[in-house]
Amino acid sequence: MTGVSPAQVPDRPAVPPLRSKSGWIVALGVVYVIAGLIALSSVVFATRVTVFVVGIMMLISGVAEVINAFQFKSWGKFLVWLLLGALYIVAGLVTFENPLLAAAILTFLLGIALVVSGVMRLILAFSMREGMSWTSVVLSGVVTLLLGLIILVHWPVSSLFVLGVLLGVDLLIIGIGWIFIGFGLKRRA
Repeated sequence: MTGVSPAQVPDRPAVPPLRSKSGWIVALGVVYVIAGLIALSSVVFATRVTVFVVGIMMLISGVAEVINAFQFKSWGKFLVWLLLGALYIVAGLVTFENPLLAAAILTFLLGIALVVSGVMRLILAFSMREGMSWTSVVLSGVVTLLLGLIILVHWPVSSLFVLGVLLGVDLLIIGIGWIFIGFGLKRRA
């Protein structure tokens, strides 16, 4: 928490309309928390839902890329955009046809991304040692690196639950955030 009291912070123009809706904001937070708890109670199902949503996004993106391809006059750019769109469409269809394979691929890529991100944070932290507080960056790098390694060491089994756990935790955090915002707005009313 900061040392600034609510009386010291002037109202921004967007705050008064939100204050009257603080109950709805709290209710939204509760819905997110419930959805997060449901996702965490069935992480395999939540993983399938996550893969399904990724598949939908890939299909929409692929169709948009194909439509965009027809905006180009040269064959080279047209073919590149058309092939990219087709690749997205095929990948989206594969997620529907074989969600376990898609979950395995997405989980593997997530594990690699976390390992690379963790290593990069550690490199950044050790380059900041002089004159800065760098221990929090080291801690962040170590946690991210370990999380990525745990996912990769347990892969492909981890692909059954990792995406669902992340979805559930994300929904919980978002929900708790909205609840705090809603109650904070009520207090300032």
